[in-house]
Amino acid sequence: MNPATALGTVLTDELIRCGLTEAVLAPGSRSAPLALALHDRSRAGDLRLHVRIDERSASFLALGLAKASGRPVLLVCTSGTAAAQFHPAVIEADESGVPLLVVTADRPPELRGTGANQTIDQLKLYGSAVRWFCEAGVPEARPGMVAYWRSLACRSWAQASGAAGGYPGPVHVNMPLRDPLVPDAGDGSAGERRRAGDWPEPLAGRPDGAPWTSFGAGPGGSAASRGRSLLPPAGTAGGLPFPGPAALDVAWTERGVVVCGDGDGDPAALLELAEAAGWPVLAEPSSGARHGPNALSAYAYLLDAPGFTAAHRPDLIVSSGRPGLSRGQLAFLRGTPGSDAFRHIVLAQGHGRWADPARTATDVAAAVRLAGAPPGGGGAAPWLASWMRADAAARQAADAALDAGPGLSEPRLARDLAATLPDGALLWAASSMPVRDLDRHSLPRAGLRILASRGASGIDGLVSSAIGAALAHQAAGGGPAAALLGDLAFLHDSPGLLLGPDEPRPDLCLVVVSNDGGGIFSTLEQAAVPEAFERVFGTPHGTDLRRIAQAAQVPHTLLEQPGELPGALRGEGLRVVEVRTDRAAGAALRDRLRSACEAAL
Repeated sequence: MNPATALGTVLTDELIRCGLTEAVLAPGSRSAPLALALHDRSRAGDLRLHVRIDERSASFLALGLAKASGRPVLLVCTSGTAAAQFHPAVIEADESGVPLLVVTADRPPELRGTGANQTIDQLKLYGSAVRWFCEAGVPEARPGMVAYWRSLACRSWAQASGAAGGYPGPVHVNMPLRDPLVPDAGDGSAGERRRAGDWPEPLAGRPDGAPWTSFGAGPGGSAASRGRSLLPPAGTAGGLPFPGPAALDVAWTERGVVVCGDGDGDPAALLELAEAAGWPVLAEPSSGARHGPNALSAYAYLLDAPGFTAAHRPDLIVSSGRPGLSRGQLAFLRGTPGSDAFRHIVLAQGHGRWADPARTATDVAAAVRLAGAPPGGGGAAPWLASWMRADAAARQAADAALDAGPGLSEPRLARDLAATLPDGALLWAASSMPVRDLDRHSLPRAGLRILASRGASGIDGLVSSAIGAALAHQAAGGGPAAALLGDLAFLHDSPGLLLGPDEPRPDLCLVVVSNDGGGIFSTLEQAAVPEAFERVFGTPHGTDLRRIAQAAQVPHTLLEQPGELPGALRGEGLRVVEVRTDRAAGAALRDRLRSACEAAL
């Protein structure tokens, strides 16, 4: 057996022992040893392999799989610019704490800097965006290699998952390989290669399928189940699965608010805290916290109203995740400058990581405990009742304005889509207007899971990310999935639609708002520069999305009336539902919505 084949065989086996169940491959020659090993193990049923012809789409597919499952996903490519195509997804994974195992095949050291084909400098290619980087040695047929490869796989898994004691995220292993890159004649089947007798030491791992290195598993634990699974103590809000800031005891105050941004994870303890204290919950759609009796649905409109915010300045804010979806929310987090009464407690995400975009954090804590119960019970507090009344008034005003129009506007589409999907469904939200429309118009509900790429908030890779999230969601027994995207995001990742005949396909409906350009800019200051706006911000493209779908052999439906939405969502497999809107009309509608909600308060 040649060294490259031995490495691919052993590394794949050890990652499976750690708990790997999903792997994404972009094809290439230099990565052949890993590609063949992954193919063999997928045919044996030990993992699910996904192959994409475009590295960028492959990387965002892996991101979606890992984000929805909470488990590391292996991402493999060949050498050269293929590895550079992974960079945007690696950045998003870093910012949002998504566990990725990125393995880039490389030329051996003697070919670097020589002008050799498909050779670039891949050392620390992703800079500080990874939790750990390793330049693996060129594999050699000598004793000690198996222990090195298996320990390398375990450390990579632990660093990515957070089991090693850090914040989950991407890991980069650069793997230089010499020819030959495919099994030698006579190496036999994959199982025979794992037992290869012509290697200078046994290729087998620990007995009974155990990983080579374990990282603090408790009773009944395993490498596959560790990482982000530890829950905070009962009665606390937040909690880290690794050492970090301490829990904080907080005296009750009536004027408290809980703000939940993207990526809050399991917010149950935080919602319990808000309910016990009588505090409103201002939860972004992708926080996982937009449910329960204290969650508001129209809070973004409340925070846009100066009169309301002036009368509802909190004494305490507890924030978690990554808030910052609207300017009103950021202004609210800033509080009253110089006020000694204002306290802002931020729940840490990991070692040295917490989100404080307004720079007003007075405390960073692993969890928050309420010291003392509110008099009369939190739910009866006038403070909370005032927020709830205002939220109901704004919601009623917004719904009336949406329902008054004859067609299907973008805000109404977001509201109706979030309400129509059944319990157990997944909704992937694009980063520009779709997630903001959901923030302003989706009702609190526990049965719908909403995910988004809010780490770096890019629009790239969203088709592939949604496909990956849907595949992971449904592999875990979840229901149907939908994605709410803009036309630019859809076009940006249209290669994500190109699935080979043997590739796993999700039950996913891509709902695409088609307004011929970048709709979010029509709501920003750039719209006040008419002579330049349409070309450099609006960016009309004139593309027929139906033909894009047809080219990828994906079913396409044009949705024209609100009542058609439930029927359009029904179906199986990957499909596209297009909703055509007008950017200028959408901007005018959003202005009317803000005015109507403020007038209702």
